[in-house]
Amino acid sequence: MKPGAQGFAVWFVGLPGSGKSALARGVADHLRGRGVDVILLQMDERRKAYFPEPQYTAREREAAYAMFVDEAVELVGQGHNVLMDGSAHTVSMRDRARSRIPRFAEVFVRCELDEAIRREAGRPEGLVAADLYRRALRRRQTGEPCQGLGEVIGVDVPFEEDPGAEFTIDNTRLTREQTLGKVLHFLDTWFASA
Repeated sequence: MKPGAQGFAVWFVGLPGSGKSALARGVADHLRGRGVDVILLQMDERRKAYFPEPQYTAREREAAYAMFVDEAVELVGQGHNVLMDGSAHTVSMRDRARSRIPRFAEVFVRCELDEAIRREAGRPEGLVAADLYRRALRRRQTGEPCQGLGEVIGVDVPFEEDPGAEFTIDNTRLTREQTLGKVLHFLDTWFASA
């Protein structure tokens, strides 16, 4: 695997709980192990920098993703290799990066909603509130407001699939190792085509 001299960006997108964050971390570790310098930008972490007290509104989400793309564009422009981890539920969010980063790939991590819900339910409280799906589904069923919970992708707003994504993998039933292996194979091919 030999990335070109020019910086690149690979954006891992998909539903919360799809496994995209674990995959992005696994790819980062693998590339670093091969001597490739990569920067991992995680939206959950960066959002706190952009908005110290995030409200997760649609307007804030749009602004956060614009800043996320700006940050990746700047890093790639400086010659860095960037792995981006963020749901980016609209095609326009990903197109914003694709139009500004010459060496760009979208990796869509598809996952059935029921499985994403199961995985997300086991996630501890951290950068993102735990139990997003359970709380969003309850809110939808009862109409009760849910303090601090904005629109949840997959429940309140759909994830827009892009048929032009450079790589799509269904991670519903694969092990982490299988998913990582398939994505690394794609990246080998993608780097070779540079």
